[in-house]
Amino acid sequence: MRTTTKSANKTSKTTAQSASRGRSKVEDAISILEDDHAKVKKLFKQFEKQSKADDSMGKVKTANLICMELTIHAMAEEEIFYPAARMSIKDEDLLNEAEVEHDSAKELIAQIQFMETDNPMYDAKVTVLGEYIDHHVTEEEEEMFPKMRKAKVDLEELGEQLMMRKEELMGVMTDIDGNINVDVLKQHALDAVSKKH
Repeated sequence: MRTTTKSANKTSKTTAQSASRGRSKVEDAISILEDDHAKVKKLFKQFEKQSKADDSMGKVKTANLICMELTIHAMAEEEIFYPAARMSIKDEDLLNEAEVEHDSAKELIAQIQFMETDNPMYDAKVTVLGEYIDHHVTEEEEEMFPKMRKAKVDLEELGEQLMMRKEELMGVMTDIDGNINVDVLKQHALDAVSKKH
């Protein structure tokens, strides 16, 4: 009788361990946003290399990817993360500045999306967008994110909401093969500029 109980306990313990290993841990919201920042930073470096190599097609593809990634990131951040930050850290100036920085980025994204790629200002617009984003990322990662980590916020729950929203937006902006739907991206750029703070 005892052997059966030990065996049954061992089996249920092994099953529970397997089940917990099968479940993926939800990434917290700040980690997701930092991953986005790192991804876009790499894309800007890639654009710079393509620009120096005079790789017009690669450059345009990368610029569209940058614009899509930033659009998705900004929408999810403004809809989910910033409202939670406003409730938790009570730093109106920091959050207002972040939203104004988003507005400036949205303006540049719209200009890039509607600019002819052979326009001599095209590369400059993408480069300046990168500089805006670098400044914005520094402020978020050095000021806003540490304050959010100290606040009593369920960052995993926020992370789950962010991922769901980002996946939803990605589904709208890409086709079944993962290619960017440039017309949808342009429409989002127009909508974003018209809804400035």
